[in-house]
Amino acid sequence: MPETLAPAYYTALGRGWRRDVWAILHPPYTAWHLAYVVIGAGLAPKVSGYRLLATLIAFFLAVGIAAHALDELNGRPLRTAIPGWVLKGAALVGLAGAVGLGFAGLPVVGIGLLPFIALGVLFVFAYNLELLGGRMHGDFWFALSWGAFPLLTAYLAQAGTISLGAVAAAAGAFALSFGQRSLSTPARTLRRKALSVTGTVTLSDGSSVTLDEATLLKPLEQALSAFSWGVVAFAVGLIASRLL
Repeated sequence: MPETLAPAYYTALGRGWRRDVWAILHPPYTAWHLAYVVIGAGLAPKVSGYRLLATLIAFFLAVGIAAHALDELNGRPLRTAIPGWVLKGAALVGLAGAVGLGFAGLPVVGIGLLPFIALGVLFVFAYNLELLGGRMHGDFWFALSWGAFPLLTAYLAQAGTISLGAVAAAAGAFALSFGQRSLSTPARTLRRKALSVTGTVTLSDGSSVTLDEATLLKPLEQALSAFSWGVVAFAVGLIASRLL
């Protein structure tokens, strides 16, 4: 099965630098998690477009580039041909850029941003390289680091503090990200590790449904696709109502 299925629903089989770069960026998931940044900013009492743009760039560099490059370096799950030194360089440049933007924001946001910068670096390395024996590479830590964390950071970047409303919204982002990983984990297993799928489901009317990889993947990946663009649409609507 690994020879006939692409490693993710949003990429293709085969080789080529365009395919590899697209796969590394994980466009639906990167957009999904950047949407939490937009939502966090949109919930703040006052919204600065400049601060929002800086926060989006920082998270794109940290998650879209650095974290995903390290993830590919750790076992080549997307089967890219990108050289290891390129992945390491992308991770270093991406994370350095994100941290640099964070430090540039300290005089504006306040010292409260500093622990968020440190946590961001920890999440990128510990989750994607499965450090600490993989203890931080699981559903809980994924939901915390790529769901709740960007929303809270974006709110802090706007307001300089964290409100109870922001914490409640972050809990919602945590829940959505937890659900995302609950769907994506079996989908990744089917696409990247399963050798074969066989079986049937017998229904109450006596008919049967044959189980194969396509049957099992379809509901998982339809939900992932719908949720990714749905959260993005919600974020766009929220920020548009605040800025326009």
